Amino acid sequence: MDTAALWQRYQEWLFYDKELEFYLDVSRVSFDDRFVEKMKPAFEKAFKDMAALEAGAIANPDENRMVGHYWLRDPDLAPTPELKKQIVETLEEIESFCTKVHTGEIKPPGAEKFTDILSIGIGGSALGPQFVSEALAPIDPPLKIHFIDNADPVGIDRTIAQIGARLNTTLVIVISKSGGTPETRNGMIEAKAVYAAQRIDFSSHAVAITGEGSKLYQQAKSENWLATFPMHDWVGGRTSEMSAVGLVDAALQGIDIQAMLDGAKAMDTLTRTADLKSNPAALLALSWYYAGNGKGEKDMVVLPYQDSLLLFSRYLQQLVMESLGKEKDLDGRIVHQGIAVYGNKGSTDQHAYVQQLREGVPNFFATFIEVLQDRKGKGIEIEPGITSGDFLSGFLQGTRQALYENQRDSITVTIPKVDAFYVGVLIALYDRAVGLYASLININAYHQPGVEAGKKAAASILDLQNQVMQVLKTANAPLSLSELAQKAAAESDIESIYKILRHLDANEREIVLEGNLGEPSSLQVSLRN
Repeated sequence: MDTAALWQRYQEWLFYDKELEFYLDVSRVSFDDRFVEKMKPAFEKAFKDMAALEAGAIANPDENRMVGHYWLRDPDLAPTPELKKQIVETLEEIESFCTKVHTGEIKPPGAEKFTDILSIGIGGSALGPQFVSEALAPIDPPLKIHFIDNADPVGIDRTIAQIGARLNTTLVIVISKSGGTPETRNGMIEAKAVYAAQRIDFSSHAVAITGEGSKLYQQAKSENWLATFPMHDWVGGRTSEMSAVGLVDAALQGIDIQAMLDGAKAMDTLTRTADLKSNPAALLALSWYYAGNGKGEKDMVVLPYQDSLLLFSRYLQQLVMESLGKEKDLDGRIVHQGIAVYGNKGSTDQHAYVQQLREGVPNFFATFIEVLQDRKGKGIEIEPGITSGDFLSGFLQGTRQALYENQRDSITVTIPKVDAFYVGVLIALYDRAVGLYASLININAYHQPGVEAGKKAAASILDLQNQVMQVLKTANAPLSLSELAQKAAAESDIESIYKILRHLDANEREIVLEGNLGEPSSLQVSLRN
């Protein structure tokens, strides 16, 4: 396409909202007018589906529940007065609690104020709070945040070590809807053990964010924790940042949570427009559908050009992949849908993998996140008339152009600055795009059977470990792997048994392995005396 035609296409497909100062450019995605016309009936249905979702339709038939994360930023949309009341009261409770922590009205025994947060969660209960903290937390926050977001013992030890002597002034926030999520439960038990070892009362430092009546809720109440906040059953983990899951952590760090809610509400309003060209979330969904042929055939590479948005690609990874990665569509047909997401930040990525993006396998489309404001205050000239921010902008535009020259599609999302309002804008934009795209490909974006399958498989391994240990406790002599598997009635799981034993041996547990670990059939297994 010649320069004049490309400029015309840019103007035709550039979305701009004056009030939000928000831009979306999909002109470098190579769909044509025939494709757009062909997609209009599907978008008409998608707009209706989204309207029904917000009105309280059962969006997750697996669990017979609504999906209402949009109501969190506009309680007036909640389908019942009771739900609106829950949302409003929870926000008031969050703001009151955080104010009392900041002023020292709520404080740890023997100290004037809490200084740190230990946030324990996984998936959406960690990725959203981590992204928002990285993007928005002040340099010297009222409380400094630390995360336990995995079952890795070394990672847990490292996080506790970073807190160090401030453990007594650290507020522990445990986030789990059911209270039974293994990684979160494990992190909480590890944290309680550390507090107990230092003779610090855990309950006077602990807060639960969980479903009402859950195991965690009951524990927090029975042990008299400082506070509990609700995780509503109509809010999924990957869309929970605007709930207590994300807002408690953010408010404690001094982040303006109302501004974040306002930004999300503004983008929600903008993307309710039932017109493709006037709806930026719909334009994103159109571009994703075209780039991947409606089947996720290309990956989404997210390149934010500001350090504070470093974790946005990780946040989107869960939102997009867990929502769209489905084996079956709503009609029960095998479709194997999804869009893989990865990314780091610009211009770092230009020295990491843009070489492959431009000249390697064309199995992706890029999304540039552009921030117009370089910094607060006047820039320093690196060269006459040129600042570091000018270089960064030039790198973005240059990479976009280099990709286009080699027929690589790209999208550019532009915000004026990174603050709480615009983080809310970005979160809502992608929430809505995922919902619309899910309708286009006829899948349920709000369940995650694959995640549940993985949890069940992990639980079966732990059950097998218990079976193996019971057999060894009653054995009169060392057993071979095959003998052990047979006595455990788990012949088909002999490989898993070998891996269990190898792990126990590496951690100096109560087993003894004799033989060559590289030749599993040579091993003899027994318990230590």
